Amino acid sequence: MKLISNTEFGGERPLFESHDLRLENVTVRAGESAIKECSNIEAVNCRFEGNYPFWHVHGFAIDRCFFDVGARSALWYSDHLKMTDTRIDAPKMFREMHDIEIENVEMTDADEVFWRCNRLNIKNLKLHGGTYPFMFCNGLRIDGLESDSKYVFQYVKNMELRNAKITTKDALWETENVTVYDSELNGEYLGWHSRNLRLVNCRISGTQPLCYAENLVLENCVMADDCDLAFEYSSVHATIDSPVRSVKNPRSGRIIAESYGEIILDKHIKAPADCALKLRDERTCFSA
Repeated sequence: MKLISNTEFGGERPLFESHDLRLENVTVRAGESAIKECSNIEAVNCRFEGNYPFWHVHGFAIDRCFFDVGARSALWYSDHLKMTDTRIDAPKMFREMHDIEIENVEMTDADEVFWRCNRLNIKNLKLHGGTYPFMFCNGLRIDGLESDSKYVFQYVKNMELRNAKITTKDALWETENVTVYDSELNGEYLGWHSRNLRLVNCRISGTQPLCYAENLVLENCVMADDCDLAFEYSSVHATIDSPVRSVKNPRSGRIIAESYGEIILDKHIKAPADCALKLRDERTCFSA
């Protein structure tokens, strides 16, 4: 493997079609597509300032690096990446990629990051700002996520998420086959139009959660006092270790909670309209 260290590049495609290359303490200045159509690349303690540095790269590792604001759209159309201990200040990262491993990474402008990526294994990721991270991703395993980005995890399929703290709006919309463990989910309109969404030991806050969901499962979850008008038109099986402020027109299944502030079952409820609402001692509170 060729080593390049303690230098800088700029301009257009300075390392185009490089292979078997290790970069140490290298700075990529203003320019475009510094490392394009490459393979077997290692970057350690490097700084990226120019646009689109890693496009069409196959097999690469990024360790203890920094992506400045100018390095927008830095990682597209690439695969088999391992990224560790890295800070990213640029938006629109990770597009049309697969086989990604990430550990101890912080993204300070998470606008439109991780779009149409497959097979992601992530540990200890921080996302700040921006909209629509993880749009249309498939096959995610995430352990340790802190995010205040809006509209996170829309149209995601086949995800296992653990130990997350998410403060957002419209999270987990249109998801399919997603399980969330031991997490805090704060925001409005959680999980609408999801299919096979399972929440285990989670704390949920925000208005109108978990509506229009199909085959929704909650196990030993807690709902904050602002979780009103929950479960509208959802098929749901839930055990909730707290009071529920209000439930509106669940479609089918069973909900067990400590208590209910309000139960709304009106003429707009949808068939089969047979969801049983019970208290923790298994007494029936209401069954349509």
